Order: sequence, then C-alpha cells, then structure tokens
Amino acid sequence: MHLTPPRVALVVLPWLVATGLAVVAADQPLAPAAPAGVVRGIYGGVPQEILDSGSSLRAFGVDAVWLGSGSITDERLALLRQQQVQVYAEFNTMHVADYVKAHPDAAPVGSDGQVSPPPNGWQGVCPTHEGYRQSRMAAFRELLTRFAIDGVWLDYHHAHASWEQAVPEMPDTCFCTRCLQRFQQATGITLPAVSTRERATRLLSTHRDAWVRWRLGVFTDWVREFDAIRDEVRPTALLGTFHNAWSDEDQQGARLQKLAIDLRAQAAYIDVFSPMPYHARFGHADDPAWISRQVQWLGRHLGVEGRPGERHRIWPIVQIADWGTPVPVAQIDTVLTEGARRPSTGVMVFNWGGLRTNPDKIDAIGRTFRALPTRTP
Repeated sequence: MHLTPPRVALVVLPWLVATGLAVVAADQPLAPAAPAGVVRGIYGGVPQEILDSGSSLRAFGVDAVWLGSGSITDERLALLRQQQVQVYAEFNTMHVADYVKAHPDAAPVGSDGQVSPPPNGWQGVCPTHEGYRQSRMAAFRELLTRFAIDGVWLDYHHAHASWEQAVPEMPDTCFCTRCLQRFQQATGITLPAVSTRERATRLLSTHRDAWVRWRLGVFTDWVREFDAIRDEVRPTALLGTFHNAWSDEDQQGARLQKLAIDLRAQAAYIDVFSPMPYHARFGHADDPAWISRQVQWLGRHLGVEGRPGERHRIWPIVQIADWGTPVPVAQIDTVLTEGARRPSTGVMVFNWGGLRTNPDKIDAIGRTFRALPTRTP
C-alpha cells in the first residue's frame, strides 16, 4: 500500500542535476500554492489571447495551466511563473504512434491473432513491451528533471481503443506472444498449444475474470512506476491522470473490461483524478448536469468528498471548445459550474487551441471563473 502523505502543489527552488540538463533560473518567481477554493484551469496551451487583451491570467480568473509535455519551454514556464499560476504537464503514456512505426512488435495484437488496426486512427501500444515502457519512463524522468513544474497528468493511459466519442471503438487486445506468456506466468493458468485466435477465445470466456484482472494490474503497475520516479525526482509535484469518465456500469463496464483503467487501484499512486466528461462530444449536449453526475459517481467510487486536506482530489476537464457537437456560449457557465460541484475541487477548460479565435467564449469563461472563488455546493 502506498502511504505517502497528501502533497501540496508547491514549486521547489531549481536545483542542479547530475545529467547537466538546464534548469529554470533561480530568480524566477515561484508559483503560489493552489487556492483554497475551486482550481480554475486552462488546458491546451499558453492562453496568450488573455494576456494580449491587457488582463493578467490571475485577474481573468485562471490559476492553473496545462501544457503538453513536449511544448514546455523555459520561456513559456517563465511567462506563466510571472503570471503566478500553477503549471502542469500532460504526459502521453500509451499513444506514441511513432514508436510503433519504428518498432512493429510493439503494436497490439487483436483476438484474431493479427495486429489490431488503430480504431479511428488511435494507435495504442502493447502494455508489456519493455522497450516502449523504458522509453516512456525515461521521458517522464527527463521532464521532471528538466522543468520545475507543479505536476504531471498522465494521458492516454488505457488500452488500444478510441473511446472519446459517442460510439466508442474498443477492440479486445493485446494477445501477442509476450502478453500471453506473462499472463500465464502471473496467474499460473496454462493455455493450450493452439492458435492465438483460440487462445484469445478462451481468455475472453473461460478465463475472462483472470484476464481482465491481469490487464488491470499491468496498466496500474505503469502508474506505480511513474509515481516512484516522481517521488525520487520531484516529490512536491502532483501526479494526476486524465481518464475516462464512465462509471462501472456505463458501456457494460468497458472502463475496466476494455480500457483496463482501475481507478481504485491507481488511487494508491495518483493525487488528482481528472475525468473527461465531454458532454457534447459524448451525446449529452442538452444535459450538462451529466458532468456533475459523473463526478459525483467518481467521488463515491473513490471516497472523495471534496473536503480540504483530503488525500485525493477530483478536477474534471470539461468541454467548452466545439468538437463534433458544438457547445454554445450560453451553456458555458452551466458547464463550468457543473464541473466545479462537489466533490470536485477544480475544473479545467478543454481546450484552448479550439478557443483562441472565439472571444465570446473566452469572455464567458472569464466571467464564470471569476465567480468561482469558493467551492460550489
């Protein structure tokens, strides 16, 4: 059981590391601690448009910004530090398609024994490929060593699937020789010497419970290792996760059965859970209260009430930009308010890249953010 105490998102002074990598200048302003009320965040880039309007980010209502790990630079970090906001990185775990192109043996294998095509172009990776895992852990370590950020959010940490749409595509994977051998070693179950297709049939029927539990454990063990690296390199940083927002009952239990996301097991290592209840994208365009219902389910599932000092926090990322079904300006206040309801203690906007040319939406976000200094009942 992981028993580290609750972490506060404070920035430590930059320090020199043995690798010789550059670090943020020592005279760079430190970010403030997360506010006592609702964390109000922007995902998807530096919101330069707000600054260009003559407002500071804090005056606008923003106190946290999420950037893709590959887009963080010393200059952007310094700019956001000057704005006195928290800076978090999004880190891609299981969706580096270029790695699969260079290492075909890392491609997930379907129940037919063939390489599983990327559903809707979403390319996952076999979770037991050691070379891939080592490459992601090295990149994670370098990110935390290189930049004095306030935390890292794992993203795409699920099995080969395209679930971010109203009708998800979630093929059964991975049945490669490596995964089948590791399953047998871990469980003591011996599979007959038959074709991969026949073995997969047994795993999805006779041995389904054992197969699902094993897959959940594989993905959770990745989170354990990320947590260990965080504790070693930058222990004050938060470890968060962007994850599927379904309950155990939604989509016939697909979050566990198909995506291999065990939120309770990951809670041993994760500080902040950020479900992705994109209401318009997922078929709830006329029911933004669906957002708070999903967050409330997660709170019950994890035992999170939204009280100060809790070990875990829930900060959902909600859809404001148009992606498929549009989100009207008139709905923005409701969407953000639903995302901020208990047990949530933070809410972030998805995504800035889709909002840069929409000043009406930007203004609406600011009005609601400035009205959320305390938690919504």
